Amino acid sequence: MSINSGKGTRWGYAVAVWGVLFAIPSFLWAMGSTFGARSTVAPELMRLAQDRVPWFLAVLWVTVFLKLVGAAIGIGLTRLRSRPARRSLVFCGGGAAVLLIWHGGLFVVHGILVETGAAAVDPDLAGLTRWYLYLWGPWFIAGGLAFAAATVRYLHSGGRRFAATGALGALLLSLVSTAAGIG
Repeated sequence: MSINSGKGTRWGYAVAVWGVLFAIPSFLWAMGSTFGARSTVAPELMRLAQDRVPWFLAVLWVTVFLKLVGAAIGIGLTRLRSRPARRSLVFCGGGAAVLLIWHGGLFVVHGILVETGAAAVDPDLAGLTRWYLYLWGPWFIAGGLAFAAATVRYLHSGGRRFAATGALGALLLSLVSTAAGIG
């Protein structure tokens, strides 16, 4: 049973496509390819992938898995589910929306600060900063907005409290990881 006809489910499918597309680079890097990594990710991360460091490969595989789970959540947000499943979908959708928008926003703000000269970066990383400003930041934000739209459309079937809880939890997690220098 569809929760909304046509337009309402498109956002869930957009999340699914976004998640699968986002999983592809991580999958390629986990398999040993550096396609797209050389100019678009931090050199330290590329070295870890090239050197096939076991813990980093595990992180890449977990990342692939989580991105595909995000795609599955998108699909889940297109259909009415039982109450516990609905709560989980809304919790995860709200959390993903906030986490992705926040993370992408940090990339964009940092990139703007570097581009305007308000913040300095090692000259060797200037090109990388532009990739984060023009590619990765907007990509994270686009995914977050798709999750937000899919979750809002899904909320018509109930569960607003769970979306807010997921969103606040994601924001708290992001703030703590940023403060700890992880995010």
